[in-house]
Amino acid sequence: MFSKANKNNSPKSSSVSTPKKRVAPSIISEDLSVTGNLSSEGEIQIDGRVTGDIQSKDILVGETAHIKGEIIAESIRVHGKVDGQIKAQNVSLAKSSHVVGDILHDNLSIETGAFLEGHCKRLAEGEFSLESDKKPLQEKPTSTTKSQASRNTQNTNKSASNEKKATA
Repeated sequence: MFSKANKNNSPKSSSVSTPKKRVAPSIISEDLSVTGNLSSEGEIQIDGRVTGDIQSKDILVGETAHIKGEIIAESIRVHGKVDGQIKAQNVSLAKSSHVVGDILHDNLSIETGAFLEGHCKRLAEGEFSLESDKKPLQEKPTSTTKSQASRNTQNTNKSASNEKKATA
């Protein structure tokens, strides 16, 4: 019953799992301003300014942070300012957070005092997957030339006058 022979003859499991390598979080400090999209497989801590879309596994938005763009992650903790849509399984808004934009979530927690202007929509079971949402982040046009702006204005004026003629 308690002999060593029985222990040596016991089958050993051949499925040994190797732990994933833990990587240090990427940090955007308070004095850093980034224009462009960010993508990471690990954690991103943002204390500075980001103008662009962010995609990561875990994101921490610090109190001094200001983000303008869409955020996609498994877990997001917001303590600072976000202007744009947030899509994540777990979203946590601290009392110091200021969010202007929609939140698509599985789990949502909002502390008393947090500011939120936008819609909250709970994702259906299995609707969120970071892997399926990983699409190449594309740069958005940042400005238009004067000629493009004047053409857009002319087209708008023409369509408005056509609508007036149609209703008359």
